[in-house]
Amino acid sequence: MVRSPLTPEEHERGERLGRLLREARGARSMVEIAAVAGLSAETLRKIETGRAPTPAFFTVAALAGALGLSMDEIVANCVPVPV
Repeated sequence: MVRSPLTPEEHERGERLGRLLREARGARSMVEIAAVAGLSAETLRKIETGRAPTPAFFTVAALAGALGLSMDEIVANCVPVPV
């Protein structure tokens, strides 16, 4: 399956999601948060750095739960902004 290239807005949204997750994680380790969310640390690393700018809904929901974020907070911080 070939994926369509991501738009600049999608890249920006992924970068904002990564920043939000890093800030919410604070001093806790990636390994700790990834384990609580049921993900690999590498998956979390890719999301936080923007290398995986469009993670699946259930991945984002699991991270939100592990970090104590609401989905509303995530949406509010990651709304696409036209570039």
